[in-house]
Amino acid sequence: MTFGNLELWAALGVNVALTVLYLSVVTTTGAVPRASELFGHGLGIAGFALMLMTETLYSLRKRTALARWGRMVYWLKFHIFTGLVGPYMVLLHTSWKFGGLAGIVMLLTGVVVLSGFLGRYIYTAIPRTVNGMALEEEDLQRLIRETEAALQGWLAAQHQRTRQVVHEMLAAEDRLAATLSPGLLLWVRPLVEMRYRWLWWREKRRLGRLARAEARRLDRLMARRRALRRQRMMLLGARRALALWHALHVPLGGVLFTLAFIHIVAAVYYATLLR
Repeated sequence: MTFGNLELWAALGVNVALTVLYLSVVTTTGAVPRASELFGHGLGIAGFALMLMTETLYSLRKRTALARWGRMVYWLKFHIFTGLVGPYMVLLHTSWKFGGLAGIVMLLTGVVVLSGFLGRYIYTAIPRTVNGMALEEEDLQRLIRETEAALQGWLAAQHQRTRQVVHEMLAAEDRLAATLSPGLLLWVRPLVEMRYRWLWWREKRRLGRLARAEARRLDRLMARRRALRRQRMMLLGARRALALWHALHVPLGGVLFTLAFIHIVAAVYYATLLR
């Protein structure tokens, strides 16, 4: 049920490689590549192609009845990857000149990318299956019961002191969760998770040596229990936030590509056809 960060690391790696290539060209030529030259022009074309893929492929996979190849979660990861690499290539294409329509397009691109990060954050708050399908309240309740049973089964085989420490930790988690509303929990959950980890680190030192050796399995069970209970609390709020985000993000993308298309047509007309 974890979303993972593979697409973010992959995008970072590609963008670092692009930066090295860009700086190599700057060093070799002694100048910033112009947008109309071969290298800068190529960056712009490739970046726009990736952005176009970002805008279309994931939506087609999600909405077209005939398109059912591949899991939705992988398409979303690809959507995020192209949505980070494409705009960065377009940024390098600009020659660091942001006047006129090109500047507006670049500014709007930055807004859309930041909006995408926000959407990803909200998306990860909604529990999903490995296929990317959203879980319902009943599914979460069942998974919570299964996790609780596995946790209690582990504790039943442990020493009394270990059980006491873990029960105190679970009680502390429940008290902390009870102080937060579902809406607030949606936005501060990284801070809450840091608090949980600090509590667990502090309590884990009280466990016996044998229990500490098995703490990795216990940590996984407790983290899963915590994540499921947290997701159940903020399920409705996260869905509402995602619906609102979607209503803003999609029109922004449409405006961006309309202006980008106008910019491309103007660039081709003035830089190519009038020569």
